[in-house]
Amino acid sequence: MTGTQQKRRYRSYLLIILGTGIMSVAINSIYDALQMVTGGFSGLGIVIKSLSENWIDGGLPLWFTNAVLNIPLFFLGIWIKGWEFTKKSVFGALCLSFWLYFIPPIPLIQDDMLLAALAAGVIMGVGIGCIFLGQGTTGGTDMAAALIQHKLRGYSIPQILQVIDGSVVLLGIFVFGIHKALYAAVAIFITSWTADRFMEGMHFAKGAYVITEKEELVSKRIMEELNRGLTGIYAQGIYSRQDRKMLFCVVGKKELVKLKEVVEETDPEAFVIVTDVREVMGKGFTKEKG
Repeated sequence: MTGTQQKRRYRSYLLIILGTGIMSVAINSIYDALQMVTGGFSGLGIVIKSLSENWIDGGLPLWFTNAVLNIPLFFLGIWIKGWEFTKKSVFGALCLSFWLYFIPPIPLIQDDMLLAALAAGVIMGVGIGCIFLGQGTTGGTDMAAALIQHKLRGYSIPQILQVIDGSVVLLGIFVFGIHKALYAAVAIFITSWTADRFMEGMHFAKGAYVITEKEELVSKRIMEELNRGLTGIYAQGIYSRQDRKMLFCVVGKKELVKLKEVVEETDPEAFVIVTDVREVMGKGFTKEKG
């Protein structure tokens, strides 16, 4: 294993540790405190904790439930998929149980369910995003869906996951009522949106396609005045059958207005298409530039 691979491996496990710690804050301080069931083993643990309060003072703790529910999945995962598939899920689940045990509930938001759902969704999404960036999982229903899909090839993992998590949310409705379940649905949406944005990168930019008869003048001004490179893409107009060069350029959001001004001043007849760029990697895109 090279030094770069070793660094990536350490970074991966550090992201899983960080992500599970962030997740545990949302679970202990908001989801469990307000009894919002959002699916997964954490949601199932909240239901089990509430139902077991009649026999155990305070109910079964979430860290214990998470660990116990994952144990049979780990053995199945090793048996069916092998250790390489399972090892990061084992590590993630152990980290989550560790943080659930050691991080105490923090009274973040107690009197506003909507604000709590929004906050929980953002916190949970950031945590899940970190774990996914580390190419890991926390076991739970994600692993259960992957193992079931190994036998039910006709269904995708997301489809199976929806059924499993939907069943957990449905169980939460019966235990805590529809009112809290609706707020949990809001949190689920925010979690998914936040995790996607976190993984795609928060350094957004704009991509511009410029079709112009004066590509040399336009490209020269863009390179000189915006200090951005361009790519020439050979294209053909379907109606005119004329070959021409279409310019493609990626700029920061603040630079888009300047780019459009340059194009309009140089060639008022130019055709410009602007698209969103979620993440940019490469020379010229630093925080100062983007």
